[in-house]
Amino acid sequence: MIKIAAAEAEIPFGQNDIAVITVQDKAICIGRYRQQLFAFAQSCPHAGVSLNDGWIDAQGHIVCPLHQYKFSLKTGWDKSGDYLVKRWKVAIMEDGIYLDTTFI
Repeated sequence: MIKIAAAEAEIPFGQNDIAVITVQDKAICIGRYRQQLFAFAQSCPHAGVSLNDGWIDAQGHIVCPLHQYKFSLKTGWDKSGDYLVKRWKVAIMEDGIYLDTTFI
């Protein structure tokens, strides 16, 4: 587990509730949805564009800004089941917010 912030206020969320952090020289997105934090790959597995330029919809999907592919924050799969976004577990503990660097 790697500490990514002491508190949620330190994570630089945009208006789209997505932030980009660097962990072990790798850019990772942190998404905020219904008071939960999710970590996922910055690149769309379909077209390679930056998912941090997308948004999180009302159903809890990461929406790719290029083709509007929708990926579940919980499972990582797109709605058709063809593409999977890499995800990591986020843990909120008393002393900060941590990222488990193993894939879910």
